[in-house]
This record gives sequence, structure tokens and C-alpha cells, in this order.
Amino acid sequence: MHMKTGVEQSVYAILLLNMLPEKAVLPGEAISQQLGVSSTYFQKLLRKLVSADLITSVPGTKGGFKLKKRIEDIRIYDVYLAIEGQQTLYSSSGILNDMLELCEEDRCCLLSDLMQEAEDAWKSVLKRETVAYLAEEMQADRFTHKLETLQAWVKDKMVV
Repeated sequence: MHMKTGVEQSVYAILLLNMLPEKAVLPGEAISQQLGVSSTYFQKLLRKLVSADLITSVPGTKGGFKLKKRIEDIRIYDVYLAIEGQQTLYSSSGILNDMLELCEEDRCCLLSDLMQEAEDAWKSVLKRETVAYLAEEMQADRFTHKLETLQAWVKDKMVV
């Protein structure tokens, strides 16, 4: 399994948006620079998060993005779905069927059930945890100084 970096970038963008005061927004360009990703690419991720009703886009010269939901209500799985979509990670290519020369009614994949169980397990973890959990983890003592710097950056880049 390989999850694209867009999920990670989107989760951290949501954490940045969570640092905003209620009426402020953060420009997409500023977020993409902070995350070190292409602005063009990141705009596509932001559109997916808007379409999933996780964040809101505010148009105009003083526009940007802000949270639409509280981070306590955003599950990590919600972000995954917004970016990756509803897809299964495993799809049988029929190797066993070809090896055993199985006829149509006998076709199967021995891995399918096992792979589905594994996928269900990791999805249940992502469904259980919210972005709020990660925000709490960011409050750990080891991040205190760096978090203050990041909060100052958000304050400098935000638009009210």
C-alpha cells in the first residue's frame, strides 16, 4: 500500500487552518509555501477539501481558506476520502486463475479476503482518530518552541 503525499499535506493544512482566529483566512499560496509543495498542485488538494465540506474557500483579494468543520469532527479518514476517493487498495489480477487454468465459475483470488481484512483494519484506525487528536499531539513539550514560531507565521500570513 502506498498513500499519496496529498493526504499528509491536507491533514497538515487543516492543522494550519485550525490556528486561525474565527474570521481569518489563510491564502492557499501561503499554505503551499509552508508545506513546501507546488502551489498549482496544492490548489487541487484544496479544491478536494472544499468539495468534501472540510474547509471553505473565501474568494477575493482578501480571500483564502478556513475550516468549515471543527477539527473534532474531521476524521483522518474523511481527509483520506477527500483526497484519494473511495477505492480499494487491492484488486486481483487473476494470477491464480491463470496458473490453475480455472474456468469462469471456479475463478477466485486467495488473497482477496485477507487484503480486505487488512484494509478494513487500517480504515477503522483512520475513522477512529480525528484531526483534533493530531492537534493535541502537536502541543507536546518537544514542539513548544517550534509551534510558537509556526503560530506566529500563521498570524503573519492570515487575512482578516
